[in-house]
Amino acid sequence: MRTERVSGNGQGGREPKVVVGAAIIADGRVLACERAAPVEVAGRWEFPGGKVEPGEDEIAALVRECAEELGVRVEIGARVGRDVRMAHGRSVLRVYVARLLHDDQPKALEHSALRWLSAAELDTVAWLPADAPIVAALRPLLTA
Repeated sequence: MRTERVSGNGQGGREPKVVVGAAIIADGRVLACERAAPVEVAGRWEFPGGKVEPGEDEIAALVRECAEELGVRVEIGARVGRDVRMAHGRSVLRVYVARLLHDDQPKALEHSALRWLSAAELDTVAWLPADAPIVAALRPLLTA
C-alpha cells in the first residue's frame, strides 16, 4: 500500500526508498486495485505492492505484498516502464510483470475493488499519479 505522490523533484544526498508494484497479467488483462484508504487517494486505482523493507530485495518484497494484499502467490518477471519518482523524490516506484501461480485468484483484502483491464480498458479507471506512467508501457504487453 502506498500514498506517495509522483514528483519530478530529486532529493540529493540519500538514496530514495524503493516501492514495488506488480502488473499481474492473466489472459491479456492486468489487475487494477482500487484504494480504500487514506481518504485523499480512496477511489483511485493502483498496481498492488508496497515498500521494500530493510534487508529485503525487490522481488521478495513484491511476493510478500501480493500475498498480504491479495492472498495470492506470484512469479515475478521483467520490469515494466521506468522508475517513477514519488514523494518529492524521497521514494521511487518500480513495477514488475507478475503472473499468478497455482490457479490463485486475487481477493480484495486491502482494496475496495479489483478489476481485470484489457489494453482498451486501461483508461477507464483513475490511476494514482505514480502508477499512470506505467500504463503506457503495459499496453504492448496486453495486446501481444
